[in-house]
Amino acid sequence: MNNIECKENFEIKNLTSFKIGGVVDKIYFPKNQTEFLKLIKNLNNPIILGNCSNVLFSSQGCRRPIICTSKMSHIEFRGTKVIAECGVKGPFLSQRALENKLSGFEFMIGFPGSIGGNLFMNAGAHSQSISDTLSYACLYDRDKDDIVYLTNKEMDFGYRHSILQTGRYIALGAEFDLKRENPEVIKALMDRNLEFRKNIQPPLTYPNAGSVFKNPENDSAGRLLDKAGVKDYDFARVAVWQKHANFIINKGDATSEDVLELMLIMQKKVKNTYTIELTPEIRFVGEMNKHEEEICQELYKKMQK
Repeated sequence: MNNIECKENFEIKNLTSFKIGGVVDKIYFPKNQTEFLKLIKNLNNPIILGNCSNVLFSSQGCRRPIICTSKMSHIEFRGTKVIAECGVKGPFLSQRALENKLSGFEFMIGFPGSIGGNLFMNAGAHSQSISDTLSYACLYDRDKDDIVYLTNKEMDFGYRHSILQTGRYIALGAEFDLKRENPEVIKALMDRNLEFRKNIQPPLTYPNAGSVFKNPENDSAGRLLDKAGVKDYDFARVAVWQKHANFIINKGDATSEDVLELMLIMQKKVKNTYTIELTPEIRFVGEMNKHEEEICQELYKKMQK
């Protein structure tokens, strides 16, 4: 594997949008499916990461090998069809779709996730989601030790959910079928989405990992958190974003423990106020100290059932 890019003792916080995370022993950056498959077959239980925009990485670092798919970024346009590898960043693909007069990716202009991560979470915003336009996904099947192709229906999409969350599959790429549209109409929608983000969500100059909790059915996590009064929570290194209560910002030198503690406080506040237990949207990756392990057992218990 000498020809595959690898970095040792790497500060993972340099990759995460939260700017939090310790040292990882080894991280690999495959550039294509061939290199990815070579790694997956030779590494012992690797962690797969994409653009690291929806994760909280442990300040304790990680001893397991990591595969980062951010350099698997090939894009191809064939009429209204778009074929994109998992490492393509959503905002870039949104712009490329505009250049090709194609509508369906306007929602991705406002957040920094990659296609792989967007498929994993069935990312969406402003009444659009990635599942709306997916034709099929190219996945690595751990059980079969082979590449497979699943249709939109087989991906088991739901709100912030896909079959990728079972752990059996890893996204390598996908084909989408968009719609022809006037570029001015597409651009106007993209501009509205960016303006919404600017007015409501923290810019990446305030490091964050996007929405902290999933919306409960028929309600908004942001509304519940706001009404429960969590916008007042402002600590030395982390704070709840003043314009939207479902975001946590890193004020500087925050640790994963700082964030987990604030997440638990927020979750308990809503539960005590409304008897609704919010489910985290942010995923924790890496080693844990004893306190973090206790917090995660409490925070993520609904997801573990």
